[in-house]
Amino acid sequence: MELVQYEVKERVAYITLNRPEKRNALSFEFVQQIKVVFRKAEMDSDCKVIVIKANGEAFCSGADLASLQKLQTNTDEENLADSMHLMELYKMIHLSPKIVISQVEGAALAGGCGLASICDFCFATPLSKFAYTEVKIGFVPAIVMVFLIRKIGENNARSMMLTGDIIDANKALHFGLINVIVEADIIENEVFDFAKKLCKQTSSQSVALTKKMIAEVQNLSVDESLTYAANMNMIARKSDDCKKGISAFLNKEKLTW
Repeated sequence: MELVQYEVKERVAYITLNRPEKRNALSFEFVQQIKVVFRKAEMDSDCKVIVIKANGEAFCSGADLASLQKLQTNTDEENLADSMHLMELYKMIHLSPKIVISQVEGAALAGGCGLASICDFCFATPLSKFAYTEVKIGFVPAIVMVFLIRKIGENNARSMMLTGDIIDANKALHFGLINVIVEADIIENEVFDFAKKLCKQTSSQSVALTKKMIAEVQNLSVDESLTYAANMNMIARKSDDCKKGISAFLNKEKLTW
C-alpha cells in the first residue's frame, strides 16, 4: 500500500496521506514519502496547484507512537536529524513556488496541525479539530512555532502552544489558522473549484515571486523590505507573464493562465 498517493486532475495535484490505520501519524519513513511526492508535484509541469489531504478519520495526528518511543533512546545526533527531517518538509511547503492547499477532514494535531497550517490555504470541515498538544507530553512545538507565530500572531499562538488544548474549526477560523469551513459532503468539490480558479486566474511566475517575497520581507527592516520590493518589481516587469498580462489588459482581451 502506498503511504502517499498522487493524482493530477485539471492541473490540480492531490497528495493524499494514506496511513489511515495510524490516523496518518508521522513516522520518519512517512515524512520521507511525503517529501518525495511533494517534490514530484513541484516538478510536474501538469500541476499548478497542490492539495494535501488524507484518507481516514484524521488528517494527521502528529508523531506516531513508535517514533515517540524511539525519541527516548535516540542520541542527540539522531534526534537532531529527525527534527531536521520534519523541518525540511515544512520548509518545502512554505517556500514552494506553487500554491499549496490543505484539505482537513478530522483531527490535525501537533505536527499534523503544523502540516495543515503551513499551507497557503486551509479548508476544514465543521467537525475538524486542531491542536498543538506537545506541552501535554513534556515536548515543545519547536519547528511549527516559527511559522505559527507569523501566521496567527503571538497572542493566538501562545493560546494554542502553551495550553495544548484542542480547538474547533470556528476558533481556528477566528485565529486565522484556517481560511474556510465547508461541510464534509462538499469539501472535496469546494477545494477543487477553488484550486481550478487559482489555476485559471493566476500567473505561475507571479505566484512564485509573490510567495518568495512573503517569506523574505518578514525578515527585513522596512527600508530593506522596500528596496527588496522595488527590485522584485523590476524583475517581475521583465517576466513573460507580466508582458502577456499587460498586453491582454490593454487590448481588453480575456486572459486564462
